[in-house]
Amino acid sequence: MQYPKPPLTFEEQADLLIGRGMLGDRGLMISRLSVVNYYRLSGYWHPFREIPGDTFKAGTTFDAVWIRYVFDRRLRLVVMDAIERIEVAVRTRLAYEHAHSFGVFGYVDDPGSLPKLAPTVRSDFLAVVGEETRRSREVFVKHFFAKYGDTYVFLPVWEATEIMAFGTLLTFFTGSPRAVKKAVADQFGVPWEVFRSWLLTLNTVRNTCAHHGRLWNRVLGTKPLLPVGASYADWAKPVRIGNEKVFGVLTLCRHCLRQVAPQSAWPERLRALLTEFSTIPLASMGFPTDWKDSPIWQ
Repeated sequence: MQYPKPPLTFEEQADLLIGRGMLGDRGLMISRLSVVNYYRLSGYWHPFREIPGDTFKAGTTFDAVWIRYVFDRRLRLVVMDAIERIEVAVRTRLAYEHAHSFGVFGYVDDPGSLPKLAPTVRSDFLAVVGEETRRSREVFVKHFFAKYGDTYVFLPVWEATEIMAFGTLLTFFTGSPRAVKKAVADQFGVPWEVFRSWLLTLNTVRNTCAHHGRLWNRVLGTKPLLPVGASYADWAKPVRIGNEKVFGVLTLCRHCLRQVAPQSAWPERLRALLTEFSTIPLASMGFPTDWKDSPIWQ
């Protein structure tokens, strides 16, 4: 089956939206469609559509759609700020625990240092680390090989973890012994199984943000586990935290930052963003109406 749609000019794209019932200044629509792809914006106007059909609900404005797009862009920046702090702390602690348990190059020389990786997976992991090392332009990498390159092919673990992609770091964490994973997760105050799921979710969200994808009303493909039991009552009472949308991610970020960056003003920046864009429906992001009553957010 051949694709039937021809390319449309920006003017034709604006006219298509207007013809389907969207209100707004045509010139402004054309200007904004020329810098933000029609299909990128379509995720933000989808909730305004009449279902079934392609027309928009009465009163739908291009401005309302644009505000959601701008909010989402700002939200991604806030989320990335939190993920950066969490990621840096994980890299630091994982390298520390692994080095003190297995030595500087244990991750390379000692298969027992990564007991949760099958031999072929471990080989693939080291191949990826080697490639990431060769591609790195970090000064500390050049300095190490200038001084020790006649003896070593791999970096000390505390340098290697700094140049690993986040996905590679996840493999390193997953493959490490339980005691190492537990020591890393203990810093964040949750069981290591829960924390591993958080890292998987944060990796997915990080990639979404890096590619400027939509967070606002996205249903998470990789859902984080939530801690349960009497020790983690704050996750269920008096507010139940969901794990399907961005509110769950924001909440786990808030929890993690409280452990590793308690001085951070990140919660205040998030609240300021929500206040500035007060017309954005929070329910679409999984916020319960009483979310501010959660001890995690106080």
